[in-house]
Parts: sequence; C-alpha cells; structure tokens
Amino acid sequence: MLEVDCTMLTPEVVLRTSGHVARFADWMCKDKASGEIFRADHLVEQVLEDRLKSDKEARGQVIGPDDPTSNKKKLKIKKKAPIKLDDEKVALYDRYLAQVGAHPCLVTDMQIDNLSGDELARIIKDEDIRNPQTGGVLEPPVPFNLMFETQIGPSGDKQGYLRPETAQGQFLNFQKLLDFNNSRMPFASASIGKSFRNEISPRSGLLRVREFLMAEIEHFVDPRNKKHDRFKEVEGQVCAFLPRGVQDAGSTQTLKDTIGHAVETKMVDNETLGYFLARIWMFLEKIGCDMSKVRFRQHMRNEMAHYASDCWDAELLTSYVSPPVSTFLCRLQ
Repeated sequence: MLEVDCTMLTPEVVLRTSGHVARFADWMCKDKASGEIFRADHLVEQVLEDRLKSDKEARGQVIGPDDPTSNKKKLKIKKKAPIKLDDEKVALYDRYLAQVGAHPCLVTDMQIDNLSGDELARIIKDEDIRNPQTGGVLEPPVPFNLMFETQIGPSGDKQGYLRPETAQGQFLNFQKLLDFNNSRMPFASASIGKSFRNEISPRSGLLRVREFLMAEIEHFVDPRNKKHDRFKEVEGQVCAFLPRGVQDAGSTQTLKDTIGHAVETKMVDNETLGYFLARIWMFLEKIGCDMSKVRFRQHMRNEMAHYASDCWDAELLTSYVSPPVSTFLCRLQ
C-alpha cells in the first residue's frame, strides 16, 4: 500500500463537489420553551425504545442484557409506571426503529439517515414525542451540518472546513498515487490522521467525540474489471447479511449466505468488494469476536456516497455504546 499524509484543512469547493456541504448533516429539533436541542433520530429512537421497555415491563416480560431496550441511554427520560401498548403500536414502533437505524440497526453517522426530516417530524407529531424531561413541545427537525467551518489564508476570503473524514485527501491525490504505482491498477493507499465532526449529541465515553483518529484504506480498481485474483479462496465463506431490501421492509433479520453466492446474485456488487467483505469477516472472527453478534449491513440508496455502486458496514452488537450496535472501523464500498 502507498502511505499518504493529507491535509486536515479542505477547501470548500472539494467538499461541495463531494456532497458534504449539502448532505453531511443530522436532523436536530428544539424545545420551543427551553431552547434545548436534540438530535431528532436519537430522540425518536430513545423515546420509542423506552416505551417498548415500559410495555415489556407491563406485560411481565424479562428484559435481558441482549435486549436493545435494556441499554442505558445518555438521554434522561422521566421514570413512569409501566404502560402496556397495543400489539399494533408495538409493531409500528419496531418498524420505525428499524427505519431510524436502531433496534438494533445502527444510526449511521456519515449522512442524513434513512428517515427524512419530514418523516421524523411526522413520527414526532403522530406519537406525541416531546422533551423527555420537561414535556415541552418540539419544533420540526431541521438539518445541521456536522463540519467545522474555517477560513483559509490571510484575507479570510477562502472558505474551508476541517475534514470530516480522511477519504477526500486520497481521492484528490489519486493521480499522484497512480503515478507512484507506475500507472498500474489495482493498487491501494492508506492514511492515518485526525478528523472532526461537530456532533449534536456526542456519545459518552472516550470513543465518540468531536475529534477522533481515523485509519483508512482505499483500494482502487479498474471500473471495467472488478474481479479479484484471489476471490476463489474466500467464495465459500459464510457471512450474515442485512441487505437494503430487508431494511426497506422494516426488518432486521439477517440472511446467512456465502460470499460467492452473494456476488453471483448481485446482492454484493462485485468480486473485489466480496473478497474484502470475506477478509473482514475472517479478521473479526480471528481476533475473537462473537460472530453471532456480527453482521454486514448494506447502505440504503440515500446513504451511499455519490461515487459508490455498493456499500456495506461491518456492525458489532455491543453492550457499551448506545445505540447497542457499533460500526467496525471499516466501510466497504
């Protein structure tokens, strides 16, 4: 791999072209009375999960440590007596949570999630979701861009941003990387460095804050030939997949399949992508992960980068973070 060290300051035109200026955002909503601000998808997720937990308690069901509703949330919700929900309401909340990206799908932190602002506003209104502590009415969600803005140069007339991820630098240096590889494809580059995101509600603990260290590999292939010389070595590897069609149906039920069949049926776009999915699965197993709590989740169409033909996240069910699914630091697209 070719190691490359890229700048943390990025001109505005680069991130506008990549879509980050327009779409690198989360939905936030504000309490009209107190002015308190919430990340809309997290608020919906946590309130609905709290209601589902209350329903289970009212039904006398035992809540185990692997139950998504058992996770302790950073957002404080007033303790109330258990309330039993209608079966139709329970099914509706499960469907909402699958779409928001939780229970136990992951809320992606790269772009506006699978639910639009209008859809989140409708759920907040229809389900009467309010400030969990005060009961205050919330304003409709609005997008909040997660990038830190700055000015470049002594005159301050050149707008820029602190990079929200490390990929742009490798893409911008593609021609130099190709030259260093004697114009041969495929080849890979790697970069390690700080990235910055102005999170609405940073996670507790040490792992999810506003500045963090990222290690990223870009494996470049000829778009006319995405086969991989060593694909035969891994095509029999069985993995757990959560394709977008299942997510569209409001389900989180994974499908077990071999990498070879997943590529053959075009669930996974090509051999090179399939090869690295298999290698990641084998790596996670080798370092001791409980593979019954690991899956590959396919990005929805509106989640993917504009240059991606397919994209999968390796997700691990954990007991530490909230929501209870974290993304392994490798996104394959």
